[in-house]
Amino acid sequence: MQTASPFRPFLLLSFTAFLLAAPAASACSTCGCSLSSDWAAQGFTMMYGLEAGLRFEYFDQTELRSGTNSVNRSGLIFPAAEEIQQRTLNRNTWLDLNYGLNSSWAIAASFPFHDRFHTTMAGGDTDISSSRTSGFGDVRLLARYQRPHSRRSFTVQFGFKLPTGRFDQTFADGPQAGEKLDRGLQLGTGTTDLLAGVAWFSRPADNLGCFASVMFDQPLSARAGFLPSASVTLSSGVRWLNSSRLTPQLQLNLKAEGREHGPEADVANSGGTLAYLSPGITVEVTTRSSAFVFVQLPVYQRVNGLQLEPQWLLTVGWRSRL
Repeated sequence: MQTASPFRPFLLLSFTAFLLAAPAASACSTCGCSLSSDWAAQGFTMMYGLEAGLRFEYFDQTELRSGTNSVNRSGLIFPAAEEIQQRTLNRNTWLDLNYGLNSSWAIAASFPFHDRFHTTMAGGDTDISSSRTSGFGDVRLLARYQRPHSRRSFTVQFGFKLPTGRFDQTFADGPQAGEKLDRGLQLGTGTTDLLAGVAWFSRPADNLGCFASVMFDQPLSARAGFLPSASVTLSSGVRWLNSSRLTPQLQLNLKAEGREHGPEADVANSGGTLAYLSPGITVEVTTRSSAFVFVQLPVYQRVNGLQLEPQWLLTVGWRSRL
């Protein structure tokens, strides 16, 4: 009888999630960190008690794109008939809490704080309008069940994204001063979203771990004339396990979002499919805490309409068992 390859579930899950991601894609620039910092999904056994993590994301959206191509700004004539975004600088900080009830069940909460600077030139304008928004975003609550095994594990997680972030920010300067920002640029969407996902980990060799995870985000209803995009995010990767404090890792991250809907939505310029190659490293600082750093590099970008995208994304973080 032929023995099944330990990589087969990994490849199957990756391929399935890629098919689910490929046809779709976010508001006013399909972007955001799709990196997996979920240690349970990556094969770290869930521990009883409280784990806390702090994560910082930085990405500067400066490249104007349409479809799969970069747009040459020198060929644009102003005033233009449609909005031409200039720049969106994002600095996001996340507090992640995870409480292990036992070796199989855990509950988790993520609390984001966003700091965003945005400039754009609205249709018909010849001067730039700008905004600076900072504050707490939408909280994510998850429950997860992990079926542990010495060399492989399977995790199911489900929960909600809650409408805790404000969505009434306005432009501060320029011709659009006092006008509301696009809903895709607000601190929160104003909606409750259903979150559901699965993850798989295997250790085919003593010094090698591989994982794959897929997460779906489905808004349950519109609010104030806006229904955000549904999305699917796939993360897969390998990491080299060794006796040192350093664990190198390489991830492939795919994110796909559909278009926004509603009278407050930017339907034409929302949605897309993005893929990132993400090298990184985890450092064991103490027996109870670790730090990590990753850089995400785009390998495929397809957006609807005109959207801004970054040329790289940085994520650094710290995680500790309390």
